[in-house]
Amino acid sequence: MKYIKLRDLKVSRIGLGAMGMSHGYTGSGTDEAESVRTLHRALELGVTLIDTAEIYGPYTNEELLGRALKGRREEVVLATKFGLVSHAGEGAWNPDSSPANIRTAVEGSLKRLGTDHIDLYYQHRVDPNTPVEETAGAVGELIAEGKVRAFGLSEAGPDTIRRAHAVHPVTAVQSEYSLWTRGVEERVLPVLRELNIGLVPFAPLGHGFLTGKIRSTDDFDESDFRHGNPRFTGENFRRNLRLADEVQAVAAEAGATPAQVALAWLLAQGDDIAPIPGTKRVARVEENTAADALELTTGQLTALSSLPPAAGDTHTEAQQQLLER
Repeated sequence: MKYIKLRDLKVSRIGLGAMGMSHGYTGSGTDEAESVRTLHRALELGVTLIDTAEIYGPYTNEELLGRALKGRREEVVLATKFGLVSHAGEGAWNPDSSPANIRTAVEGSLKRLGTDHIDLYYQHRVDPNTPVEETAGAVGELIAEGKVRAFGLSEAGPDTIRRAHAVHPVTAVQSEYSLWTRGVEERVLPVLRELNIGLVPFAPLGHGFLTGKIRSTDDFDESDFRHGNPRFTGENFRRNLRLADEVQAVAAEAGATPAQVALAWLLAQGDDIAPIPGTKRVARVEENTAADALELTTGQLTALSSLPPAAGDTHTEAQQQLLER
């Protein structure tokens, strides 16, 4: 496994998103033993960047990581997120990045994760009711106290990134980025490179779509993020199957899997990018991490970069309100 730096934070070039082990997809939370094996296998393969959030569950994903990483904390660059649970009473899925809420959130995350510090602490979504300067200042205080090592933002736009960074250096921005979600390239990525901020793409496999294994949505239950998602419904889904087929064609030529090709394309976009493909299965983490050794040809990279945009929005209309790209 190769390693890069997100600003001053050294991480594995490919990380692991733990959300699906507890939350978001059909079957999440049903096999803790396999999830723990997957986390341990990732560490064996050289993965260091592990990503979670208090909202995943809520809370259960952090608790899972706390159990799985007991005795192995020093092997991990542990990232979690705050701001989508209002601890003052409104509860989950209510944005709150006020300094008081962050104080409550960090203590809960530290306890659940079984650690005395968080390596990378992200604001999960921009809070329209709290100036980002106040949020950055609050995280800066936690860094001064040793409870947090680095400050991150998730799905933030250029202006928010600049304003936060002016108060306290931002180490990384997490945003959806893949062959079928490329909005960060035009507006966000240039700002990150100007300010020496790393990019951590989540859903680098398009929530599984780019693996080529999803040919129907019939097996998605109502708890699944993809159930009712615009890209996974109706004509959009049928059009996007053709995009997945194009990735499959490049994979056949490269002697790799579509997932490996999608990740290798992403890695080729810069050495300041550390994707966090999510999985709860050992076989998939082995497949994904092998993408670190895959070098695509110039022609293959050009073909992939020339693919048409995916059909449909990345989120439902209500979910889109929380994004700031």
